Amino acid sequence: MLNIDLHSHSWCSDGLLAPQELVARAASNGAKALALTDHDMVSGVVEAREACEKAGIHFVPGVEISITWGGRSVHIVGLQVDENNQDFISKLDANRSGRVERAVEIGRRLEQLGIPGAYEGVVEQVSDPIVISRKHFSRFLVDAKICSTTTEAFEQYLKKGRPAYVFHEWTTLDKAVGWIKDAGGIAVIAHPGRYEISETSLLALFDEFKQLGGAGIEVVTGSHSRDLYPYFAELAKRYGFLASAGSDFHAPGETYLDVGKLPPLPDGLTPIWKDWF
Repeated sequence: MLNIDLHSHSWCSDGLLAPQELVARAASNGAKALALTDHDMVSGVVEAREACEKAGIHFVPGVEISITWGGRSVHIVGLQVDENNQDFISKLDANRSGRVERAVEIGRRLEQLGIPGAYEGVVEQVSDPIVISRKHFSRFLVDAKICSTTTEAFEQYLKKGRPAYVFHEWTTLDKAVGWIKDAGGIAVIAHPGRYEISETSLLALFDEFKQLGGAGIEVVTGSHSRDLYPYFAELAKRYGFLASAGSDFHAPGETYLDVGKLPPLPDGLTPIWKDWF
């Protein structure tokens, strides 16, 4: 069984490790293939590719695109994308542009809740405010000892329905899938068990994704519990989706799956990497 991780993040978006450090950690965990899938950007791909070549790891250029579907945020991973496609990069830049305004508003809401300085604290974590995500705010809340874990920060303040959640209109599902395909990539629904929607809505998402040419779903992922793996394995079979696997690693200790250290896919699935090796 190949040890493959097709969902990870560096400090180019909301991870804590440089691409080179991320690759080194994956290599130490025995990874044979790794995708860097930063949020709405491919700026870390060159460094990650070079590090993977030196480490003897098969590198997969990727991205994680935020979309709005059914009134909530959903993430679509693009694998094997062309990081030099300037039209693709421009569209990712445009999708990312609303992060500053959202971050300012999240900071304002936290201040109203008696937690001042959040936006300013988060800005110190990043190279550019345009990359700020809710993950950065969750770390601020942990560092300020307001929450004990980043998961708790989302549950109490940052997820939909919580007091510091700020809705943002991202791009659409059809556009995101089109961007990925036009950049030579393969579209995958990230961590489908993380979205708090009904099964009817989830299946509607899968139906639309399939019709648009989406290729796969993440079955094994650090962003939902292990007991959901069999459920999404069966859905992958039902829809004819290829199965992907990714830690969704951002920083040590933030998820139960470390980068490059994943369990095998459940039996009977067709892996998305079936033709890569």
